[in-house]
Amino acid sequence: MKTRLAILGVGRWGTHLLRNFLAHPQAEVVAIADPNLDNLTQCQAKFGLEEKGIIITSDWQILPQIGLDGLVIATPACTHYRLIKEALELGYHVLAEKPLTLDPSECLELTRLAQQQQRQLMVDHTYLFHPAVKRGQEIVTDGQLGELRYGYATRTHLGPVRQDVDALWDLAIHDIGIFNHWLGEQPTAVQAQGQVWLQPNYKTVHSPKGLADMVWVRLIYNSAFEAIIHLCWSNPDKQRRLCVVGSQGSLIFDEMSSDAPLTLQKGYLEPQETRFIPQGQIREVIELEKAEPLQQVCDRFLETIRTQKSCSISSGWLGTQLVQILSCISISLQRQGEIITINY
Repeated sequence: MKTRLAILGVGRWGTHLLRNFLAHPQAEVVAIADPNLDNLTQCQAKFGLEEKGIIITSDWQILPQIGLDGLVIATPACTHYRLIKEALELGYHVLAEKPLTLDPSECLELTRLAQQQQRQLMVDHTYLFHPAVKRGQEIVTDGQLGELRYGYATRTHLGPVRQDVDALWDLAIHDIGIFNHWLGEQPTAVQAQGQVWLQPNYKTVHSPKGLADMVWVRLIYNSAFEAIIHLCWSNPDKQRRLCVVGSQGSLIFDEMSSDAPLTLQKGYLEPQETRFIPQGQIREVIELEKAEPLQQVCDRFLETIRTQKSCSISSGWLGTQLVQILSCISISLQRQGEIITINY
């Protein structure tokens, strides 16, 4: 029997979710809902939804009347708490776009509610399902980099510029999630500084001085590993690059490199008298399986419903941890770079 789903929010990312669930043999998209009529019209034209008998509505409140198994939520982050809570209380399984909410206490409440309702709550942390991230985690765990020393990441582009969250909340969760996944641990402290240029008058709980367009983040781990992340949505130089450096080599995930998204750059320094000489320098392109990360997310969500087993790498609990980390980074940003300890 197919899993009956409704998709709430069919903007840029919701459209991708719709495409994947329409193509999945174990899913039946029953309805889409979006208050933006243009989004609904575009989806109808692109996918022929009415011909498929799919309900198209601007009011999600009618959805409980049509019999659903799960709800896919791809709406602005500020709406997540209310919508996810209502969906869980109605007995639906939920796949939510990241971040789970903008408040760690709300995330914890929703995760516990899902547990009480015996329903699956999964967060769409798409990068954790990327073949390069999966293979990279295996390489790090195998010890091929030697002693892990530090990491860095850059996530920059020229728009889109959001008005509900700043560049930190829009972009950082991806790289934080990858670092945590590869290291098998969460940061114990964070530090951040940033700049507001475009929207000083757009203020939120996390951004009382305006939405930061550029942010530098420092993640501090208990293992002594540290990572620096550069985030900016006002930079014509589009980059999606993350690196973990060890004593024997560096692992580089460069999403903009279509030919070699994951490379292992081997090399180490050998002491010779008073000098250090580079040795063993070899660049290895890592072969990856062919798979669309979002397709993997959709497949895993349907599997969690079918098996009633939560997704270990993208559950509500992991989503809560990441929101807690982001909240602490925001505090450091507001306090102009003060180091903030994270209490999980």
